[in-house]
Amino acid sequence: MANLIVTGGAGFIGANFVHYHNRVTPQDRIVVLDLLTYAGNKYNLDGLDDVLLIEGDICDTDLVSKIIANHEIDSIVHFAAESHVDRSITGPDAFVATNVVGTHSLLKAAKKAWLDQGTGKAHRFHHVSTDEVYGSLGPNDPAFNETTPYAPNSPYSASKAASDHLVRAYHHTYGLDTTTSNCSNNYGPFQFPEKLIPLFTLNALNGKPLPIYGDGMNVRDWLHVEDHCRGIEACLTKGRSGEVYNIGGGQELPNLTVIDEICRAVDNAFAADPNLAQRFPNAPAARGRKSEELKTFVTDRMGHDRRYAIDETKARSDLDYVPARDFRQGFAETLSWYLSREDWWRPLLNRAALIQ
Repeated sequence: MANLIVTGGAGFIGANFVHYHNRVTPQDRIVVLDLLTYAGNKYNLDGLDDVLLIEGDICDTDLVSKIIANHEIDSIVHFAAESHVDRSITGPDAFVATNVVGTHSLLKAAKKAWLDQGTGKAHRFHHVSTDEVYGSLGPNDPAFNETTPYAPNSPYSASKAASDHLVRAYHHTYGLDTTTSNCSNNYGPFQFPEKLIPLFTLNALNGKPLPIYGDGMNVRDWLHVEDHCRGIEACLTKGRSGEVYNIGGGQELPNLTVIDEICRAVDNAFAADPNLAQRFPNAPAARGRKSEELKTFVTDRMGHDRRYAIDETKARSDLDYVPARDFRQGFAETLSWYLSREDWWRPLLNRAALIQ
C-alpha cells in the first residue's frame, strides 16, 4: 500500500488521476493538496469519500513537510501548475511562483523527509510536465523525444522547463527518486473551459463564436486524459528512477481539424437528441444549422508554437504504454460527458464569463 500526495488533485488532469488511481489501486491512501484557485474545483472529487482534500499552497514548504510526516507519505505526484499559455503572456509572475518556486518547495520537503532524516523509506517523486518545453517543430521535423533539447517559447513553457530541470537536479545531486513525464495536449472530463476543446464545445452549444488563432493550422498531439493517467500510473509502477518519459496520444492534428470534429459531433448530437434544442436554444444546431458557421479567425497569439508531436517509443518499450483512444472516439466520450454535466460547467461559465 502506498500513501500519496497528489498536488493539484482538484484540477483537470489531477482529479482525473485521483479518480483513476483510486479505481485501479483502491488500497492506496491519497491526500490531495490543492490551493483551489480558479481552475481547482473540490466538486471534481465528488464520490471519493476516502480521499482527503487539504486546501493549501505547494509553496508552503512547512505545510508540505507536515503532510508528509502526518500521513506517512511515500509518493508525490505533482500536477499543480499554472498552465494556460494566454494567461502566462499577460501575467507571467504567477507561473514562475507556482511552477518554479512551488516545485522547488515540494522537492525541498521531499528531500528533508525522505533523505535528510535518514528514514531510508522507499519513495517516488513524479513530476508532470509538458511537451511545450521542447519548443516548436517544423512540418517535417521528427517528433519530440526525451533527448530533444529544450527550447521553450512562452512564459508558461519556460516555467515548466525550469521545474523539469529542478527535478532532474534533485535526482542527480541528492539521489531523490524521481520520474518526469512530458505530455501532449490533454482533453476530457473536468477540463476548465478556457482550453480549446471545452471552450469550443461549450461555445458551440451556446451559439458563441469559435475564435481560431491565425490560420488554424497549428498542429498538436491530442491525448485523452485517461490515457495520460494510465501513462502516469505506469511511470509510478514501472518507471526507472531519474528517467523522463514522453506521454502522447498519437493523434497529431491541426487545430482546424479538431474544431471541425467538434462542430460535426455537436451537430450529430442535436440530430440524434431533439431535447438538446430545448436545452441549448442558441446553438446553430438547435435551428437545423451548422455549428461551423460560428468559426471566426482572430489575430494569432504571440509566440504561438506551430507544431508539437510526441515520439512515445521509450514509454512504449519501458512502460508498456499505448494510448487506447483515437481522437474521434475520445472526443465523443468527452462531448457526452459535457452534455450530461451541465451542472458542473454552467457555474464556471457564469462565474468566469469565459464564453466570449
